[in-house]
Amino acid sequence: MPFRKIINDPVYGFITIDDPLIHQVISHPWFQRLRRISQMAMSYLVYPGAVHSRFHHALGAYHLMHNALYELRTKGFEITKEEEQAAKIAIILHDVGHGPFSHALESMLVEDLEHETLSLMIMNELNQEMEGKLTMAIDIFKNVYPKRFLHQLISGQLDVDRMDYLTRDSFFSGVSEGMIGYDRILKMLTIHEGELMVEEKGIYTIEEFLVSRRLMYWQVYQHKAVLSAEMTLVKILERAKWLYNKGVKGIDQGDVLSKLMFGEIKAFERKHLEMFCELDDSDVISSIKKWKHHEDTVLSTLCNTILSRKLFKLRLQNEPITMEELHEKRAKIAATQGIDQEDASFLVFTGEAENSLYDPNNERINLLFKDGRVRDISQVDSPLIHQNLSRPVKKFYICFYPG
Repeated sequence: MPFRKIINDPVYGFITIDDPLIHQVISHPWFQRLRRISQMAMSYLVYPGAVHSRFHHALGAYHLMHNALYELRTKGFEITKEEEQAAKIAIILHDVGHGPFSHALESMLVEDLEHETLSLMIMNELNQEMEGKLTMAIDIFKNVYPKRFLHQLISGQLDVDRMDYLTRDSFFSGVSEGMIGYDRILKMLTIHEGELMVEEKGIYTIEEFLVSRRLMYWQVYQHKAVLSAEMTLVKILERAKWLYNKGVKGIDQGDVLSKLMFGEIKAFERKHLEMFCELDDSDVISSIKKWKHHEDTVLSTLCNTILSRKLFKLRLQNEPITMEELHEKRAKIAATQGIDQEDASFLVFTGEAENSLYDPNNERINLLFKDGRVRDISQVDSPLIHQNLSRPVKKFYICFYPG
């Protein structure tokens, strides 16, 4: 009897797993931990329904990859069973290197290593365990496999990763502006000279896709309350490290999180990878719940801010924050809290939020016309693309304790 498992997904309905190797990958503990890694970090403090996990997202991206490969096959493009299996495994594992709270703590727990690098390290370890059966998937992930369009489906302007997270994040947050016509985009995909492209009749669907990305970015991902919460989370770990380096007691909890945060890791090795793969959101929250009682006023204040949702005030603006305002607010906080200026820097800080939605110099969205011409979407007579989407947007913010 053929192998077959079905998973009931709230976004797409039933998702079918009909490959024993793919099921083995999904069942691995290092992948199962994604159930405990939030997809949208601290967004649930603004959008209460946004509590879905990286596990949900990985399965959704797998489902869209299955549909994309099916559409390309029906148009006569050769994709072998081995390539289909490898592409599906690659998309399933594309985010397996995410740590607790996903992008919010990127490079915080493992310095100078982004989640893509950690994903590749985990994939290599799993490949050894599975006797080299993931080699083609790794090649596709690394973009060294000859059929480049397979990598573009995983990482590109029109990858199934983006299609799922926009659809899924919109669904769980309740923000309808993020809904995209992913099914039509998949129907419009084609291949020309080994590159993934879109048939010309799909231009308006692509415009909608790009607009949805921008709206979701500023309305959800960089909502000022979400940004405030996530930056406070970063400041908690930065303060904990600062106190630990000062020799303050009660910071090191003796758990896996402490070993990664406070251990002197000069070179990230397999033993560190195993520790990393034990971590999830609950480890960070557990430490925050303990640190909220710490005698350090700054650390306890930061922790209580997250746990009680008494978020820092955050103001976004188009011009950089002046040093005068920053020093003024820090001086005020230092006086009211009875702390010095250095301590106050953890309670008043500035930053930048930038969104460059579509850069034709980076990864392009090419349209294939019926006469064989290929044009980047930014070259098409579309005022929406030219005037609004190709121009990067940068905003500056100041975030401060309201007390």
